[in-house]
Amino acid sequence: MSDADVPETSDRPSPVTLRDPRDGTPRSHTVPARDDEVREAVADARRAQKGWAALTPAERGDRLLRLADAVEATAAKYVDAERAGTGKPEEEARAEVRNATDLLRFYAGAGRTGLAPAGGRYLTGHESWVRWEPLGTVAAIVPWNYPLMMAAWRLGPALAAGNSVVLKPALTTPDTAQLLAADAQEILGPGVVRTVTGDRETGRLLARSAVDAVAFTGSVAGGLDVAAGAGLRRLSLELGGNCPVVVLPDAPADSCQEIVRACVYNAGQSCAAPARVITLRENYHRVMEGLADAMDNQRAGADFGPLNNSDQLARYDRILRSSSAAFVHTAPMAPQAEPTGYWRAGTVLAYLEDDDPAVREEVFGPCLTVQCADSVEHAVALANSTPMALAASVWGGDASRLLTVAQALDAGEVWVNCHLRQTAELPHGGRRGSGHGTDLSTLALHEYQRPKTVTVRLS
Repeated sequence: MSDADVPETSDRPSPVTLRDPRDGTPRSHTVPARDDEVREAVADARRAQKGWAALTPAERGDRLLRLADAVEATAAKYVDAERAGTGKPEEEARAEVRNATDLLRFYAGAGRTGLAPAGGRYLTGHESWVRWEPLGTVAAIVPWNYPLMMAAWRLGPALAAGNSVVLKPALTTPDTAQLLAADAQEILGPGVVRTVTGDRETGRLLARSAVDAVAFTGSVAGGLDVAAGAGLRRLSLELGGNCPVVVLPDAPADSCQEIVRACVYNAGQSCAAPARVITLRENYHRVMEGLADAMDNQRAGADFGPLNNSDQLARYDRILRSSSAAFVHTAPMAPQAEPTGYWRAGTVLAYLEDDDPAVREEVFGPCLTVQCADSVEHAVALANSTPMALAASVWGGDASRLLTVAQALDAGEVWVNCHLRQTAELPHGGRRGSGHGTDLSTLALHEYQRPKTVTVRLS
């Protein structure tokens, strides 16, 4: 979670120091919310939900558009807040704000589309139709890697469907969530979006509170904890990726450069980032060297930012120290990467066993492992061999073989000759250890609605 976790046995936790990941200096303090604050936020959101749901889809859409306009009009404020909590380069932070406003605008329109099947006389003498109704109040627990964008991924469809939301940002990155909630309070109405800030215990309390559904993005351990508390309520989980990349011998010439760019974006702290490169034996040395050369052109401190917090830094270092890779290539860092910050250079690990910790665990940093396969079928087997199944990519020139591999990869999203390319119109979600549920696209609306069948006897 972060270096700022507090003892979970304390009824009233002490203030927590939040640090700037760029230089490790204190930037603010926060006190994690506990029972009273969580209950108050949930009760407030539940009171607001009926009025929000009573609006027409067009009226809700209009307010979401106004919220997107407000975020865009004050983008500089959001960018500064996002950079303070994450250390992202300015352009990455600006891209996140753009993505968030795009998501809100997309769902402002998507919420007006009809999701129910057409009515009809499915039973003799009766007319039937299906209504899609909001779940009620949704707890949205989002991580520190994309604080604003992950909030928009959850808020957009939940609000468009007529739910109110209690948003819990990660302990280390509450800044943009609080800005967004303040704008929502003014534009959407009091209580439609509430925030509770805090640590893991805050999240546990929220998941066990009087909400109607829980939407969680984060680690597998966190997801299991939330699932235990959510019980029989609706649950949407996105739990990370450790994503494989299959590079075939006829891959495009720029494959290594593109894979590395995707790997180091947001310092590799993306659930769908490429992590495990798998190539054929005949191609192994060339791919390994190509990745190492490409990594030298992506410098921490100039081209990508730091890791988010000291806990993540320690975890990253532990995994790399435990790796038995015979080839370790560490790229240079830019001079402006503060030694007191949470910076780590881009790294390529090769000549390592398939059960190496850096392969089996999700490193979640600017690091690529390179595995060797004896055949395309073996490459696919290696790609599918870890518990997570969020996203993957395949790189090559033969269309038939590319599509065959794309079909064989067990992942919720597969890219061909590209990676980490997403848009609001296309669904994103995991399988197996990566959780279940759908983010993005009109399909995400189903995560926050439930069907009601209405049948009327005609005579």
